[in-house]
Amino acid sequence: MKQNVKKECLKRMNYLRGHLEGVRKMIEKDSYCIDIIKQNKGVINALHKVNELILGGHFDTCIIGAALGRNKKKQHGMVKELMGIYKTSNKI
Repeated sequence: MKQNVKKECLKRMNYLRGHLEGVRKMIEKDSYCIDIIKQNKGVINALHKVNELILGGHFDTCIIGAALGRNKKKQHGMVKELMGIYKTSNKI
């Protein structure tokens, strides 16, 4: 993983840690359910953004390297791996 992507992901994960703690406190205080759900959606969206950053970095490092190489088995493996991630991400 490139250092700039890693740094940005860690920054966002630290933010998420605080956001999750805030949601936990809302639950403890019996906050309005819809407000909790809205905050949870914010957490989910932020996690999706982290995944986008990681996937973009993966394309820059691993996918492009495999695509430019001559190893067809590795290329097909990368495509299969990406399709697997795509399939599971639609279940959320």
